[in-house]
Amino acid sequence: MSDPCLFCRIVRKEIPSTIIFENDHVVAFRDIDPKAPTHVLVVPREHVSSLNDATDGAMLGALLLAAAGIARTEGIAESGYRAVINTGGDGGQSVGHVHVHVMGGRRLAWPPG
Repeated sequence: MSDPCLFCRIVRKEIPSTIIFENDHVVAFRDIDPKAPTHVLVVPREHVSSLNDATDGAMLGALLLAAAGIARTEGIAESGYRAVINTGGDGGQSVGHVHVHVMGGRRLAWPPG
């Protein structure tokens, strides 16, 4: 039986994606339905269903440090960006693998919705 987790399959490169960064801990790729000019998803290589299930502070730190590095590389760090972790259905999480959305390149409204 194949792994049903979309992001695990992207991490293993079974599904094509535009990967812009990867290291031993995380993989970052462009969102296929971007909500801002820059919209990148940063996922841990290890499967963790949501922030509610995360117990490894080093993994969470690796996600956020990668998000900040991507913002710098993408040229949005100085003007500002958003790093978002949606959790659960009401929080907008649509894939059951914890991930950080890095969005920027335009003024982002608040509240988000």
